[in-house]
Amino acid sequence: MTKGGMESVEVFTTEGKGRGLKAQKEFLPGDVIFAEPAYAAVVFDRLAARILWKIEREGSGLSEGCLVSIDELQNHVDSFGEEEKKELRTDVESFLEFWPPHCQQFGMQFISHIFGVISCNGFTLSDQRGLQAVGVGIFPNLCQANHDCWPNCTVVFNNGNHEAVRSMFHTQMRIELRALNKISPGDELTVSYVDFLSLSEERRKQLKKQYYFDCTCEHCKKQLKDDLMLAVKAGESKPSADTVKEVIQLSKDTLEKINKARMEGNYHEVVKLCRDCLKKQEPVLGDTNIYLLRILSIASEVLSYLQMFEEAADYAKRMVDGYLKIYHPNNAQLGMAVMRAGVTHWHAGLIEAGHGLICKAYAILLITHGPSHPITKDLEVMRVQTEMELRMFQQNEFMYYKMREAALKNQKIQVMPEPSNENAPSLFHKKE
Repeated sequence: MTKGGMESVEVFTTEGKGRGLKAQKEFLPGDVIFAEPAYAAVVFDRLAARILWKIEREGSGLSEGCLVSIDELQNHVDSFGEEEKKELRTDVESFLEFWPPHCQQFGMQFISHIFGVISCNGFTLSDQRGLQAVGVGIFPNLCQANHDCWPNCTVVFNNGNHEAVRSMFHTQMRIELRALNKISPGDELTVSYVDFLSLSEERRKQLKKQYYFDCTCEHCKKQLKDDLMLAVKAGESKPSADTVKEVIQLSKDTLEKINKARMEGNYHEVVKLCRDCLKKQEPVLGDTNIYLLRILSIASEVLSYLQMFEEAADYAKRMVDGYLKIYHPNNAQLGMAVMRAGVTHWHAGLIEAGHGLICKAYAILLITHGPSHPITKDLEVMRVQTEMELRMFQQNEFMYYKMREAALKNQKIQVMPEPSNENAPSLFHKKE
């Protein structure tokens, strides 16, 4: 089944998994499989009203370019627990008070269906830098793509050079489904609903809680990469199981204290907590252990904000080395992490390493975001700048540092963005 510019994909149904999307032709890494405007999108809250207004105007059948109608989208209301059902009833009742009386041709059951659809299928719209969630939209074709922890596609919100919030009112929301590796005709198109950087058991719990299904992907079934994420120091003085357990518990406790200090804006306390934790982790945990990587990530981000770039660069390099062994080579989160590490090295005056990391990030983001995305364009400017500086450095190291010192004296110190206490927005929206 294809419709309105969607000839490259088809909807199929399998027992157990329900509907999914299949490729109708071959795609290479970075190819846009399809771009889809939002069926409806808002800056949070009352997306249900936007959907119902559209149904009232156009009917609930197939919209132009949609492979399925809004009626056919999964709502998972039957899977809700008692507390969730109670919240749903409250939401629907509140909505009906707001909804104009002359428009109340929709029954409670249909409105509950729409709320369920939003809960399970709403797509989080982030700002153009991918750092902050600014709204939520419904994209019926994207909703058909099933989850895989190691997917062959990624989704990016791309509105060219428009600012995200402004564009929500003046242009149509658009997402792109992009290929991460070679896809053959007949292959299922999959995306990941969660960040891969968690143990398979944790990912499965999250997917069950938020999206009501048991993940049966290869990486979960075989617990692939779990050994890397739980790695301990190898060698003759291998730590005991009790020591490992103790350090992991210390790491969990420290992460809670770090969250509290970040909420209070006490970044020097965050740095102290990270340094103390790393001293305990380093003799015990392996370089790819997720508890070590989480502390390294926070330490590098906060130290960059505090303009302590050399120490930040050291932690960022170790973090990226670990990520490269765990993530899919064309993962968007990996690309963003490598980019941040490159910028940190650049600020630290480590031009060779900085340029190398920026080039690596650029290669990843060309595939995950495409050349026209604002992040990729920013990165291209940085790549050209660091390449020019690197040539200067290789010709005359002494003169390079002199010119750099003079340039830094003559410009205001660039303050790095304040560290956020939130993770980058997840792919799909779920009301907590």
